[in-house]
Amino acid sequence: MTISLVLADDHPLILDGLENLFRLEKDFEVVARCTDGVATIEAVRRQIPDILILDIRMPGKNGLEIVQDLQSENLPTRIVLLTAALDEEELVSAIHLGVQGVILKEMAPQLLVQCIRKVHAGEQWIEHRSTGKALEKMLRREAGAREIAGVLTPREIEIMGMVARGLRNKEIADHLFISEGTVKIHLHNIYEKLNVDGRLALLRYAQEKGLV
Repeated sequence: MTISLVLADDHPLILDGLENLFRLEKDFEVVARCTDGVATIEAVRRQIPDILILDIRMPGKNGLEIVQDLQSENLPTRIVLLTAALDEEELVSAIHLGVQGVILKEMAPQLLVQCIRKVHAGEQWIEHRSTGKALEKMLRREAGAREIAGVLTPREIEIMGMVARGLRNKEIADHLFISEGTVKIHLHNIYEKLNVDGRLALLRYAQEKGLV
């Protein structure tokens, strides 16, 4: 079975290297090469490849925007991010958006080939050496969000987030179109429910749960 590929990177030399690599694999076929975000989306729509190999730093639309657009269309193409660097927030966003593979450009070319084969087979390939902390943070955040949702109301969660971002009571009141007195009542309820004794303790709680 031939695995069809669309390659997306804004550096032609990288595209040349990738295409030369995949020419050595008899079951791989490169059906399009793209150097910007808009062209990438159009190529995937037109070709419906098995795998899109995508650099996260793309002109026009960045990699995460491309992923979001393509996933919203429910296309069957699986996506592998091939990138020089990926910060924790980008990684968490990519996984939440449904990216099946993440691999760094510094890794050996044969690892990319293995990654593509695994992703094509329905598995996930995340380069753990660079992503362990981010995955841990994502899991902690999700667990914290579930815990909070079982204790606080949606409005209390919203106010907690504003407190964590450093907003004062008047700023919260103005933003939510409520009185400062109402904000104070909400905060009192939040402190009681979470068993914390003030803003600083609430901020520490949010940090421990990975919410900020």
